[in-house]
Amino acid sequence: MGVSSVGEKNERVLTCIRCPRGCRVSVALGAEGGVESVSGNACPRGDSYARAEVTSPVRTVTTTVPVLGAGDGARVAVKTAREVPKSSVLDVVRALAGVTARAPVEMGDVVARGVAGTGVDVVATSRTR
Repeated sequence: MGVSSVGEKNERVLTCIRCPRGCRVSVALGAEGGVESVSGNACPRGDSYARAEVTSPVRTVTTTVPVLGAGDGARVAVKTAREVPKSSVLDVVRALAGVTARAPVEMGDVVARGVAGTGVDVVATSRTR
């Protein structure tokens, strides 16, 4: 993601990830950081993605956690049930470092509730017996 200054305005250039097209989107920011315009997007999703990414970026966190009672080294894939603020990603990962699940684990099972004070649950994305 690039940032350039033109007078009192800044421009951020990023690649949209809302669809496979991967548009190169330019976001013009005003002197106080507000979005003035978005260009380069081929669809409305690019506009909303770019605006959100420069004002309040969010991410889905994915990792694995150990599963007790499923054999040595068994792990289950997990993810946040919805996006969390980008600034909270490391806190979520650190909180999950101490989390374990108990076998059997089904897809969609809640592995951790309200992780790292985000209010977002972490759910299993696979099965482990």
